[in-house]
Amino acid sequence: MVTKSLAHGMGTFFKDCEHPRPRWPKCPHPYKIRYRNAAGKQVEESGIATQDKAVKRLANVYNAKKEAPRDQAKAERVAKYGAMQFGEYAAEWKAGQRDLSPASVRHLDSLLEHHLLPALENRRMSTFDHKVVDGFIRIMERNGVGLATQSNAFDRLKAILLDAHRLGIFDENPLEGVKPPQYDPKRAVIPSVAQLQEIRVAGDDTFLLFADLMSGCGMRNGEAAAVNLNNIVADDVYRITEQVNQTTGEYARLKHRKSGDYRDVPLPTRVRNTIEWYADKHGDLDGYLLRHPRNPARAYPYHCLSNQWQKAIKAAGKVDIPDGMVIYGFRHFFASNCLTHGIPITDVAEWMGHRSVDITFKTYRHLMPGSISKAAKVLDLGLVS
Repeated sequence: MVTKSLAHGMGTFFKDCEHPRPRWPKCPHPYKIRYRNAAGKQVEESGIATQDKAVKRLANVYNAKKEAPRDQAKAERVAKYGAMQFGEYAAEWKAGQRDLSPASVRHLDSLLEHHLLPALENRRMSTFDHKVVDGFIRIMERNGVGLATQSNAFDRLKAILLDAHRLGIFDENPLEGVKPPQYDPKRAVIPSVAQLQEIRVAGDDTFLLFADLMSGCGMRNGEAAAVNLNNIVADDVYRITEQVNQTTGEYARLKHRKSGDYRDVPLPTRVRNTIEWYADKHGDLDGYLLRHPRNPARAYPYHCLSNQWQKAIKAAGKVDIPDGMVIYGFRHFFASNCLTHGIPITDVAEWMGHRSVDITFKTYRHLMPGSISKAAKVLDLGLVS
């Protein structure tokens, strides 16, 4: 009996008759195929009308055998994680978020404890779909949860469900078609140039240094608290490498960054002069300018800056502080100063350390110098014949 073997161990096809292989296409006898199944056992099938059908059948068997381990692994994942309750799955997911800072972990724990787990803890993972997610948003709305918190809770739920989707638990993305909470940050209160000049000198020398670092370089409070002479990498460039974590009071990696990451930001001459003036007047410790007032071995504590700000507010009769301004208003001034002078918002977002340019746009879009009317006039210049 003559057989024909296919490549890659796909098996063989043949005819169990006296005719030679060249005569098979015209021979009336049916084809047979022989192959090994997933268990390694040899299998023979008969009654196949044409050679093409025999080859196609062997190819289908071979492809199914190749896919079997992958399908089996997926089935095992779905069986394990699909039956898992949300609370248990969220705990496993959280354990894998090793890049979160202590403050971010604290925020995540709060969202889980007060919003996600009360509504979803006992739900099996395989039962999530867009209606369940939409129902969770409506629960937050009925409970009067603020839009900012709604948005943060939805983002955490989204991250957990997308992780499950990648495991194959859902055939369709359970977030597809869901309208997320529409959080629109309040307009930032930003001091004018004249107001900034008054406010920056309303406290002690440390308050002045904070005000200049935040308004001139766009630093966050904790980043300014970690200011270091060694981070002046050029006359006009400061490298932000760390922050003082408000929760732990220790030096820590930057927000939204991995350990060792940094941001290079513009260093205006006035800010560099303030840094150098402060160092000459108060000295430094390993380059650090700000330390705990009662224990120089520790980092500068957040409450000291808060106390200085409260003193400035109490002196509001003498100092022109705009209504609603907070310490972050210094950082808002940096964004305003950049955007109103035509610096691209993508650069501003990078310098401010925002996770996404969308955050920068939502907060500061009213400061963008462009408008439809202005755009029409600019575009018209290129259309003049």
